Amino acid sequence: MRYYIIAGEASGDLHAANLVKEIQALDPHAELRGIGGDGMRLAGVDLVRHYRDTAYMGFLEVLLHLRKILAHIRFCKNDIAQWKPDVLILVDYPGFNLRIAPFAHDLGIQVSYYISPQLWAWKSSRVEIIKKYVHQLLVILPFEEKFYAQYQYPVTFVGHPLLDAIHQFKPDETFLQTHQLNNQKYIAILPGSRKQEIRVKLPIMLSVIDAFPEYAFVVACAPGLDPEFYKQFSGNHRVQYIQGATYQILQHAHAALVTSGTATLETALFRVPQIVCYKGSAISYHIAKRLVHIKYISLVNLIADKEVVPELIQHALTRDNLIRHMQQLIQASDERKTMLQEYNLLAQHLGGPGASKRAAQEIIAFKEKKRSSGFAITN
Repeated sequence: MRYYIIAGEASGDLHAANLVKEIQALDPHAELRGIGGDGMRLAGVDLVRHYRDTAYMGFLEVLLHLRKILAHIRFCKNDIAQWKPDVLILVDYPGFNLRIAPFAHDLGIQVSYYISPQLWAWKSSRVEIIKKYVHQLLVILPFEEKFYAQYQYPVTFVGHPLLDAIHQFKPDETFLQTHQLNNQKYIAILPGSRKQEIRVKLPIMLSVIDAFPEYAFVVACAPGLDPEFYKQFSGNHRVQYIQGATYQILQHAHAALVTSGTATLETALFRVPQIVCYKGSAISYHIAKRLVHIKYISLVNLIADKEVVPELIQHALTRDNLIRHMQQLIQASDERKTMLQEYNLLAQHLGGPGASKRAAQEIIAFKEKKRSSGFAITN
């Protein structure tokens, strides 16, 4: 079968790559094409465009780059129409993917969505788009089944793919020695994978260095960005910039400053006490504040349905606040102990390893069921 896969950021690329490997194991004749990142390419996908060329976040940023985004959508539609896949697999990235779903649906292509858009946070009206144009939705968070049940739309919970990625992770025994960290504790900084968010948040995150002279700081650089881009924000000798080694960094970190998103869950699964950081443009933030209807921004807190990790959002993301919370986390304090205990409970809610395999099985089984029944893909 032919599979066209679209992922729009580093985490989506990671999960799409693991999904691809499982599809190949189940379907040795699989042909794979799509839009994503280096992980998908290495897994065997014929990558027609890299996500880093079109990764924009925030309302203002999207408006400023609207012409490029619309051109990218046209390119993608044309490529799908010419290649004629049997299945279109959409991985998160709703602003883009929910524009592609109706197009593929109308061409009679099976639309399988892996990793639901966060419609439970905002734009719940988009559920109607999914009900109309997405034939199969595979969700990775335990509360998403109940959310979609409110709209009479059946979904399949496959577990969280991060557990697969972490289960496959092999620690590099030479990592600490290679980076001269074997005799020093360090604080990890995960500033995100988009230049826009890094420019805003990384200088604030690095501003705490002088308050913790006994610690080194290690910035996890995203695979798609040149480490030199990160270095412009601090030339302090106690800061290292290491690319493509986030899990190696988390494996040994004493604490972490983490940009909101999937990285908060990765950090928790590596049992690293963390502070969640978010800051966007003033316009984007005020629009989001009106539209977003959730109590927390981190996946850790959302899954636990309580504040497990501190969240410093917009004006609260300051040097003083970071220092205050970090001082609590680096000590053998009640805050640190409680956070680590909550991490143990968190892992139990995520379904265990095997999400990628279960997702691949569901996608292929859905196609085979439709094929054997003799019916075209419709809703």
